[in-house]
Amino acid sequence: MDSPKDAETSPRRARGRPRGWEDNSAQNTIKSLDRAMEVLEYLSSRPGLTLSELAGDLDQSPATVYRILVTLEGRRLVEFDPTEQLWHIGPQAFVIGARFLRRTSLVERARPVLRGLMEETGETANLGIVREASVLFVSQVETHESIRAFFPPGTLSPLHASGIGKALLAEMPGERLEKLRVRPMERFTPHTLASPEALLNDLAAIRERGYSIDAEERNLGMRCIAAAVFDASGEAVAGISVSGPTIRMGEESTHEASRAVMRAARELTAAIGGVRPPVR
Repeated sequence: MDSPKDAETSPRRARGRPRGWEDNSAQNTIKSLDRAMEVLEYLSSRPGLTLSELAGDLDQSPATVYRILVTLEGRRLVEFDPTEQLWHIGPQAFVIGARFLRRTSLVERARPVLRGLMEETGETANLGIVREASVLFVSQVETHESIRAFFPPGTLSPLHASGIGKALLAEMPGERLEKLRVRPMERFTPHTLASPEALLNDLAAIRERGYSIDAEERNLGMRCIAAAVFDASGEAVAGISVSGPTIRMGEESTHEASRAVMRAARELTAAIGGVRPPVR
């Protein structure tokens, strides 16, 4: 055992944060960095933007936004298409995102579950998590069929028009769902549940049966069945789904596919040490 003297002279481990780190006031933020992150995040949610579009959407001067873009381009976080004159998210953003995914065992442990689900159903299997008002797809195992659903990692989809999104919404506390009543919901197809009443009724049905159905609500001709994955505290932390064209995933195949999806959700929940809470 170290003596008191040894303890006094041994080097202390460096702090991860300085004293007073709880202070989030302006004096502890770097405005230029914050502005750059705003540009990067906004650009990541769009397929490509001109300098004028980006500056206008963010209410920033083109000169300021251009300096930010050039700086980010030097780090390969964004890239410029000289032919189309468009700025895009860059490859280094994916590298950083992939490093984040390695922090958790969720994606790693989901891979064999997703592969088994794809092989059992013959359709593309997906894993997604909530990011603000959207589902962020973090992993996928594609079917071998020529016509298939495709949601590459990093794709965002609105919660209300996604199988995984609705499966996760159904497990949210009531106070979070109340916000849906005041939040506008975009209609993507004639089947989209774009009113709070219709969506809340569907969420009640999802809680009762244990899985959600996206019946051409985001894309015509595509169907998705999803179920929630839970952590050790019983909180829904992800959703797992199968998706494919309605010519193969018709209403008659929903029962069989839903059982496979719920089994996969239970398997992944167990793999991460999670527990499904009692049905509300």
